[in-house]
Formats: sequence, structure tokens, C-alpha cells
Amino acid sequence: MRLLERKPDGSLVFRESTDTDVPAYAILSHTWLANNNEEVSFQDVEAGTGKSKAGWRKIQFCADKAATDSLRYFWIDACCIDKKNSTELSKAINSMFRWYQKAARCYVYLTDVSTYDGKDAPQQCLFHWEATFRKSRWFTRGWTLQELLAPTLVDFFSLEGERLGSKLSLEVIIHDITGIPRAALRGEPLDGFSSDERMSWASYRHTKEEEDQVYSLLGIFDVSMPLIYGEGKEKAYKRLQEEIEKIYRGDNSDQFAVGFDLFAIPEAAQFVARENELAEMHRLLHGHKFRSVVVLHGLGGIGKTQLAIKYTTRHKEKYTGVFWLNANNEDSLKLGFRDIAQHVLEDQKGKPSTSTLANVDLDGNLDQVVTAVKTWLNLQRNTRWLMIYDNYDNPRTPDNLDRSAVDIRGFLPRADHGSIIITTRSAQVSQGHYIHVRKLANIHEGLEILSNTSKRENIEKDRDAIALVKELDGLPLALSAAGAYLEHVTTNFSDYLRLYKTSWLKLQRTSPQLSSYEDRSLHTTWQITFDRIEQQNAASAKLLKLWSYFDRRDVWFELIRHINSADDEWIQKLTKDELNFNEAVALLCRFGLVDADRSPQHQFGSGGAWQGWP
Repeated sequence: MRLLERKPDGSLVFRESTDTDVPAYAILSHTWLANNNEEVSFQDVEAGTGKSKAGWRKIQFCADKAATDSLRYFWIDACCIDKKNSTELSKAINSMFRWYQKAARCYVYLTDVSTYDGKDAPQQCLFHWEATFRKSRWFTRGWTLQELLAPTLVDFFSLEGERLGSKLSLEVIIHDITGIPRAALRGEPLDGFSSDERMSWASYRHTKEEEDQVYSLLGIFDVSMPLIYGEGKEKAYKRLQEEIEKIYRGDNSDQFAVGFDLFAIPEAAQFVARENELAEMHRLLHGHKFRSVVVLHGLGGIGKTQLAIKYTTRHKEKYTGVFWLNANNEDSLKLGFRDIAQHVLEDQKGKPSTSTLANVDLDGNLDQVVTAVKTWLNLQRNTRWLMIYDNYDNPRTPDNLDRSAVDIRGFLPRADHGSIIITTRSAQVSQGHYIHVRKLANIHEGLEILSNTSKRENIEKDRDAIALVKELDGLPLALSAAGAYLEHVTTNFSDYLRLYKTSWLKLQRTSPQLSSYEDRSLHTTWQITFDRIEQQNAASAKLLKLWSYFDRRDVWFELIRHINSADDEWIQKLTKDELNFNEAVALLCRFGLVDADRSPQHQFGSGGAWQGWP
């Protein structure tokens, strides 16, 4: 890496550095002048010339800002790369994302944004610059995408050198201009976003050379490849895709690649970003040599399936095959395995790896089909698949006497490779890393779901909409059900809230079905959960019904014992000792209906959305 240093006399000198001895430096982000000859080049700096060029102003600006930040060295693409040396140019372009990433500070110099209107002093009219900032050419150039995302500290400056703000302070505006998720702007690893999503960030950006529209994305995808100017954009893009495939799927991906099929995956149109959970799933599932299993556990309707769908669609290109199974019962699992077999045989017809599948009668014994699919998944080099077992809510356990309970172990591949996601309401699933999917904590996410499903816009400041979201307590299914009802009626948010409180059951039974939740309504979701609880512990079910009259208030052992009545034999048994009470409440905790409060009173708190149900 070649850095610039400004001497006391104003002259510029280069400092050559290897990858291991690079000092702290600042870096400039800018748009090139219409006349490239007016940019100060490597040869100009070498010869001690270039001060008369228009581009000298950028160098002066960067040097001044670096000095202000106590940085001795700085880097500018226009003059720190010898572009006449093709080898050096290729190495620089392949390294540029990393160079921006490691910079102590990045200064974005916007020559088309002014804070001076010719009348007032710059500091007096800063409010004038936002409109021109939004239209800045900098947001339309291909190379500036990585210059926005790679550095940690990015500051924006006007033509006059006035600081407009940082990437953090201007995050809302930048997100609005670019459509780039805020998590990416904040430094979330880019491999946590799908290839399609990252490609979309550059879709409206342009470069002078058509191939540079592709080469400017190398760092965004963390790939390296030779530069071949003259090959055209399409060939360059094809090479980029091949490199991405090698990184994510491996060199043997063609032998096991199965096209991504959306048919088996439920709709997720109302999903709102759970970026923390998605990042945790990505950390646990991707890039490991051994099998990775993630269990998404939470209350029915909390968004487990939606979260699994979002992860799947975001990261599908990292897997050679993505297979979705309904684990509600054994029959649905077996039919799902038959669908997988058909899909693999269609996409991998004639491949040696499918010989076991090809010899099985798909219309015959489904147990044999399950075994054949598992054999294919177990193949030594078939390591990049993702299996999703959705709705595994009734696991077979020693204390679960339900004949329809499922032992998922018989449907899991035995190989120590691949990735698995399990969604469940039960806390008795023993496989994998647990991620507890909780209610939406951010009221704006609840408003987003309500707005999307009701088709009613600009509700962010609607007091009645906010009150409804608070009443529904961050439960995505409850919010979606409310929105689905409101889409087809003229009822306002205030009236719906009144109906919700006074006629809960009738309202839920008359609400439209939600395609994104298959055949589940809020009422059926609670009923299924209640039935499972009642099967396992009748006292837990009765306590849940009693709790519904407490209007979201906490419950503890002494409180229940205080209301002990001779007419309520079940309460007498429940409060005979604290162990009975704890056993009953623990089951409700496992189903995600209540949470333990570690206060001195040993209270248990409930979510609000289910309380109208019993």
C-alpha cells in the first residue's frame, strides 16, 4: 500500500508499506472530475507537479483533515495508484475494500453539495444542504458503495469543507437515499446479507468503464479475481458469480446443487427485520465444518416460521440445497421427504449421487423414501445443504403420552455436516443451539406489520394505532390478524381496539385467514397451545385460565395461596406446597406464555396478547 505524507513545506511524498507495517491513515472518498486529466496522478506527485490542477483541492482538503485528526498519512485513489501499471492496478482494486475498512477515518468530499448560498455564512444555512445532499452524484457512483460500507468512521463534508455529519448521524437520510439496511451501515458483516440484496445496493450505480460495475463489487462479496478490461460487463459478472459460488458452496457444488423452490415455503410478506436473531442464526449455521443445528423456540404466533423464512431467502445462495419440512406430524414429514426426493431427481437427473434415490419407488413405502433421502444428505461431499423442520411443536418425550407426538431423530440425517433449523413452541426439544424468539420490543416494528397488513399508510403517529400495537403486545400473529381484519372494513383503530377488548373471540373467528400463517388464526393458535398444556398438566391449564382475569398483572405463589377456596380443589392441590406451583408455572414458561421475574417476590409475568383468549 502506498500512502501520502505532506511535508512542512507543503510537498507530498509517498510512503511504501507492506501489509504488515501499515501505519494509521486517513482515506478520501470522492467522485472524479468530469475531466480526469484534472485529477492529480501518481506521476504528478512523483514529479512534484499537479498543484495547478483542479484535483489539488481534494488533496489539500484530505491532508488538512488528517492533520486535524493527528494522522500523519493519508490515501487517495487518484494519485496513490500507478494506473499505468496493470499489475498494481489489479492488486489495488482487489485490496481496496480492505484498505477502506482499515482506515482510521474516511472523509467523503462532496463537491456538488454546498453549505453556502452566497448570502449567509456557511454555519448559518446548514439546513439548506439536505436537498442537494440527497441528489449528490456520490450516491450514484459504483466505487463509492464500498467506500460507504467498509470504513467504521465516515464523515461527510461539503464543497467548502464544512462537516455535514457522520455515517451514524446521517444514517436515516443515507438509508432513505440508498435503501441499504441500517444494520449494514452500522458495520454488520456483509455476508449476513444475501447476494441478491447486496447486488440491489449497486443496481442504480454507474461507473465510467462498464466492467468496473462488477469490479467495484469484489470487496462487497469478499472475492478476488483478475481484471480483464474489454471483456464486457456480462462476462465480468459471470466470473464474479462463479467466484461467489466457490466461496459459499464449494468446488463440488454442481454435483449436489438443487434449485431453490419457494413452493414449500410459506409466505413471509409481513416479516419485519429481526436483525439480531438473523445475525445469531448466521453465526451458528454458516461456515462450520460440522453439523450445525439452531432451534427457534417461542410462543405460537411470535414469528419463528417467519424468521426461518427470512434467513432462508437471505442466505439461499450459500447452500447447494434448501429443503422445507412440516414437522407437525410424521405423515407430513414423510410426504415432505418424498417432495425432496422428487426435487433432487429432477435437478440432478442422471448424476451418480442420486442412484439410491432413483432406485426407490416414490409412490410406495415412504419410510424407504425417507431413508434414501437421508442417505443422499449423508454423502461425504454433500455438505452444504440446509434443512428446516417447521412446527415441531409436539416432540415425543417420556412424559408426553400423545400418540401423534413426533420423534424427530428418525428424520434427521446422521452425517456430521449440513445445517438444520427447527421451529418449535416446546422447550423440550433437545437438539442444537436455542434462540428464544421473543415478542417485538420495538413499537415501530409492530406498526410496520399493522400498516403492511391493513394497507393503511402513515400510521406512525396515529395514537389509536400505537395504542392497538401496545395492546397486542408485540405478537406478530396478533398484529397480522388485526391488520387482515382492518383491511376489509372501514373500522378505525380506536373501534377495533374496543372490539378487541369486548368481543375478542367473535372478532378472531370472523377475521380473514392469513396466507402467511397458513391455516392458523390467533384463536386456533391459542387453542392448540392450551390443549397441549392441558394434556401435560391440568393444573397449568386451569392456572392459565385463572390468570387471564388478572389483566396482565404478575402472579406469585403467596398470591394464589391467598385466594385459596374450599370450592376450588385444584387450587388447594396447586398451593399445597411451592413445588406443585412451580411445576405448573414452569410448563407455562416452557411454552413461552409467562416469564420468571427474579425479584424477591419470585413473581411470574405474562404477555398481554393471549389474555383475552380463555
